Amino acid sequence: MEYLISNFGIIQAVLIAISIVFIRYLFFSGIPYSILYVIRRKNIAHKRIQKNFPKSMRIKKEIKHSFSTAIVFGGIGLCIYTLKLNGLTQIYTDFSNYGLGYFALSILIMLLIHDTYFYWMHRVVHHPKLFGIIHKVHHQSRNPTPFTAFSFDVAEAVVEAAIIPIIILIVPVHPLAIFLFFNISLAFNVMGHLGYEFLPSWFIKHPILKWINTSTHHNMHHQKANANYGLYFNFWDTLMKTNHKHYHKKFYAITKNNKEKSITI
Repeated sequence: MEYLISNFGIIQAVLIAISIVFIRYLFFSGIPYSILYVIRRKNIAHKRIQKNFPKSMRIKKEIKHSFSTAIVFGGIGLCIYTLKLNGLTQIYTDFSNYGLGYFALSILIMLLIHDTYFYWMHRVVHHPKLFGIIHKVHHQSRNPTPFTAFSFDVAEAVVEAAIIPIIILIVPVHPLAIFLFFNISLAFNVMGHLGYEFLPSWFIKHPILKWINTSTHHNMHHQKANANYGLYFNFWDTLMKTNHKHYHKKFYAITKNNKEKSITI
């Protein structure tokens, strides 16, 4: 990146960063969309969380908003790099500094910090005075698709990305750990907006796996908006009693493919 900035200039570096973020988003979102919404659409209809499908115009708007998000995320990425160049971060490049054990642990630490930040930030932006100016765009997708993952207002994109500079200022992290964290985060984001549920019915009863959020969990948030605020884990929703009261019933209805699938939430 330093080579790119020194040889092409800051504008070119920004354009490259934005392109990387947007292409990565299209890859993670486009593949599941192509398979689930085009190629296998009829064969897996029973796995749909909502029976109907979003209109093509809504999907186009999601991609449009996601490009704006890519601009913000690309800019944040360059800010992180600038902080590192000036020695203001905890980023390290030598694995021997902390060892492979800590390397793996640091990814989990980032996920836990991000999950906590996301839960409380998410509840704040649902406040009536903030929802319309920050979070409304994302909730225009009441029946989300994989492309909803980055469909934010510019203000929300900034708020969403703000946790990354915070993390690298306080947690020693390797660039590869950051890269893996970014990809796990995007994968979870796409999964939450998938529109389908492929997990087995026993998943939310497993003593460990039940703490991981499902596609149904976040899809219900898009339908109702006043519950299911978590991102990766169900710790905070459980602790704060903000899981939707019909979450388990809806999940079982889809995963067991029974008539209760159409329950009103």
